Amino acid sequence: MEATSPETGTNGANGASGASGTSGTSGTSGTSGASGATGSSAAPTDAPGPLAGIRVLDLSAYIAGPYGCTLLSDQGAEVIKIEPPSGDNLRKYPSTLEAESRAFLGVNRGKRGLVLDLKQPEALDVLMRLVRSADVLVHNFRPSVPARLGIAYEQLREINPRLIYCAVTGYGETGPNRDKAGYDQVLQTMSGMCTLQGKADGPPEILYGSVVDYYAAALVAAGVASALFQRERNGVGQYVGVSLLRSALAMQSARMIWAEGEPKEIGRDMRSGGITGIHPTREGYLYISANTPHFWQSLCDKVGLAALANDERYDSVRKRAQHRDEIVPRLHEALAARSALEWEALFGDAVPCSAARSIDDMFDDPQVQAEEMVATYEYPGVGRYRGFRQPIRFGDSAGPAPLAAPGFGQHSDAVLRDAGWSDAEIAALRATRAVL
Repeated sequence: MEATSPETGTNGANGASGASGTSGTSGTSGTSGASGATGSSAAPTDAPGPLAGIRVLDLSAYIAGPYGCTLLSDQGAEVIKIEPPSGDNLRKYPSTLEAESRAFLGVNRGKRGLVLDLKQPEALDVLMRLVRSADVLVHNFRPSVPARLGIAYEQLREINPRLIYCAVTGYGETGPNRDKAGYDQVLQTMSGMCTLQGKADGPPEILYGSVVDYYAAALVAAGVASALFQRERNGVGQYVGVSLLRSALAMQSARMIWAEGEPKEIGRDMRSGGITGIHPTREGYLYISANTPHFWQSLCDKVGLAALANDERYDSVRKRAQHRDEIVPRLHEALAARSALEWEALFGDAVPCSAARSIDDMFDDPQVQAEEMVATYEYPGVGRYRGFRQPIRFGDSAGPAPLAAPGFGQHSDAVLRDAGWSDAEIAALRATRAVL
């Protein structure tokens, strides 16, 4: 889903140079912890977490940059999401929620919201003042855009030499594609993921779920955290570059091996040959993993095909792949005796497996509940809703209480007030619509 507009960033640029729009809405976007009690949407003071005290300016849009900043927020950083008057384009994506995009809520939890029209010098002055006290700035403008806006790394490090400056691009900082728009599924298709996802005799297939974006987001959080760690050693900030192309290829490191002397087109698929995979049952589908000798033996015993486990023709993953046309029909015949849920219960710990479920089932899944992965939030116009919370557990720092995504411009006044602007100065900025 990560995207780029011609004017702005390489993959979902913030559109800060866009035209002025309506003022931001206000209201509570407080959250609750896993227990379901709601809380305040204001940035927590003395928030726990390993990144407590770190301030992040998030100028990015769509998924990769914003979710990378959300991961930093999950670890205790204060994240200020800075949107243009037109808003993050993710707010406009299709959604069965009327008041806000479901995607925006999920991608931007835990932030405060500020709206700046960076086409106006007054708004740029506001950003520069915020940069002076910030630890991190993240954007996803195309490489040629930041200098034009006056926010290139070379320009901002003169203001704050300790700044960690993270740029999320589609294709990287150099090369013939550096200023092309980068989208998750474009990079999936370019990098071979879709070709390998498709069936051998069928067309390429997209991996839905913005997998490249979310992996890039993880690299944003990891890269920024590493740069912050180095800054503790040398006191100096640095540039951090994450691209969708690098992310897409990093995800395929096990495939991207080309030995000397091999032909270019050679089998690089890692799938283990039909036994491990999704299979039909009497009711529903079941994923089975049976690559190790132990799990292969257990699978055969549980489904009543013990003779297969003792057949030397099938005693390795490679051999089973070669003989899949002999094994799979017999396996499907056996699996037709029970439903996917019944097989899941019968296999227990003996065979790694899962019945195919929908994401809806995860909200009340016993394991998800036991791990406290779901919190209750509140958002203007949406009301209370349940959503995912922190993905990382730290033994000595619980992390901040989960917060909802910010309403459009919801915290503009509060952010500026905290940074030292007087009410009169804020009113003047609003009068010129530099701030919404």
